[in-house]
Amino acid sequence: MSKPLEQIRNFAIIAHIDHGKSTLADRLIQTCGGLEAREMVEQVLDNMAIERERGITIKAQTVRLAYKAKDGIEYQLNLMDTPGHVDFSYEVSRSLASCEGSLLVVDASQGVEAQTLANVYQAIDNNHEIIPVINKIDLPAAEPEKAKQQIEDVIGLDTSNAVLCSGKSGIGIDGLLEAIVKYLPPPKGNYDAPTKALLVDSWYDSYLGVVILVRVVDGYLRKGQKIRFMGTGAAREVERVGMFTPKKVMLDELGPGEMGFITAAIKDIADTKVGDTITDDRAPSAEALPGFKPSIPMVFCSLFPVDSSEFEKLRESIGKLKLNDAALHYEPESSQALGMGFRCGFLGLLHMEIIQERLGREFDLELIPTAPSVVYHIHLTNGEHLELYNPADMPEITRIEKIEEPWIKATIMTPDEYLGSLLQLCQERRGVQIELTYVGNRAMLIYRLPLNEIVFDFYDRLKSISRGYASFDYHLDGFLGGDLVKMDILVNQEPVDALSMIVHRAQAERRGRHMCERLKDLIPRQMFKIAVQAAIGGKIIAREDISALRKDVTAKCYGGDVTRKRKLLEKQKEGKKKMRQYGSVEIPQSAFIAALKMGDEK
Repeated sequence: MSKPLEQIRNFAIIAHIDHGKSTLADRLIQTCGGLEAREMVEQVLDNMAIERERGITIKAQTVRLAYKAKDGIEYQLNLMDTPGHVDFSYEVSRSLASCEGSLLVVDASQGVEAQTLANVYQAIDNNHEIIPVINKIDLPAAEPEKAKQQIEDVIGLDTSNAVLCSGKSGIGIDGLLEAIVKYLPPPKGNYDAPTKALLVDSWYDSYLGVVILVRVVDGYLRKGQKIRFMGTGAAREVERVGMFTPKKVMLDELGPGEMGFITAAIKDIADTKVGDTITDDRAPSAEALPGFKPSIPMVFCSLFPVDSSEFEKLRESIGKLKLNDAALHYEPESSQALGMGFRCGFLGLLHMEIIQERLGREFDLELIPTAPSVVYHIHLTNGEHLELYNPADMPEITRIEKIEEPWIKATIMTPDEYLGSLLQLCQERRGVQIELTYVGNRAMLIYRLPLNEIVFDFYDRLKSISRGYASFDYHLDGFLGGDLVKMDILVNQEPVDALSMIVHRAQAERRGRHMCERLKDLIPRQMFKIAVQAAIGGKIIAREDISALRKDVTAKCYGGDVTRKRKLLEKQKEGKKKMRQYGSVEIPQSAFIAALKMGDEK
């Protein structure tokens, strides 16, 4: 029988990147005896190799802990460790929807950062009870009182019940556990009502098929029960029911308010949609749970296998990753230069990088990514509206009335001394300043910026200008018309579709010149002269020439009249001219990869 609801607490740990969420989760697991001391490793919940190498959390992880409070009652704590990076905010929103409370972790030396704000607002939208946790109080630079004051000034949260602790050394962890059972509300639910469970996450296991992470709202899930997915209509029989402590532990059933996993011999990935409602097939629930808002991809790029025979393997691999990452969108696409592949949508550049790396590591695929782009809204002269994901598909310029590009609202928090350089960076990227306020010696900048100026290297530039002290968060803020043009790259008068890009007219010439210079060094010389050009419509805006490989035809002429040499050179010239008309230039794939990796030219 499952625990009474009053003894259950479901909570997420939210914070800006690097404020110590995963380390705090480690201490909670250790204190509650979820793992023995010999089994503990640092960041125990970051179980992907890529998470451990980069020191970031990518996937939200859940753990059930048993905690005996000072009043003698044993509580069941369901903890969710969430990512801090803006690109994985969809993981955070899903975790928050399946909990009733949050621990807001703030670094005692860094204070409130941009992503702290974004995550708190998400928690408030989900009606969470929030406990402020001032972490890293054992650092020499720690200023816990200042951090508390910032939470009150910037966020407006009462910090009278804030907990001071250190995830690394374990100071204050007992006080934190007491605060969790005292201040966070228990879940609501009814054991006798028809079964309703929220599908929070799913992943593919080669032995068990699809493993589903669930949060039971009403009723129960038990072994042998026939369940139905309300969104897809698929019916299955539950084979295993269990929980993570963080080790897998099998259970007889999951009751209301509890989190755990189930397997039901599911082979088809399409059956398990994140945010779906699971109910009893024999006594189904009348209405589904609200689920999650669908994620909106911000950045698009195409992925092509280096070896075109691996297209089916890529299709299968992306399907399995999509199961584990609901924010990934994809559809098939073909390119003249690169063959068959997929057009993928991501939440940001780090998300794109992680997906590419996971496809390489987990599925052993070699991929060619195209340049990242954003989605544009195109209004045609006949009144139609198009969404443009790939610059190569842009209609004729004469049919276009206007092009709208996505703009974002960015919040940048920075120490005072870097403010000037950051204002300059935002102005360079066509930014519009909305607000500039101060909290202590830190400035909070709010800017509107075009998304296509952000997707390349804005975050890296921001970090290098501010020596890592500035923090950045953004959300989509609608579409605005702009003077945008499609820039084609021509090699020997032939357009190369994979290198097309949409740019602002003011920056087209600079970008075009940079791309031509780059390709000049990357394309191997041929037997004839090659022109590499950047063009907007019929107008060439930049050009570089790759000189031909030449045979020394005059080698056999010793002395004699100069006209003999000239005659041979003219003959060679004619041959080269003829060759150029019929010759096609094969751009090696290594050149494509290098050209597309150029990022921004700064």
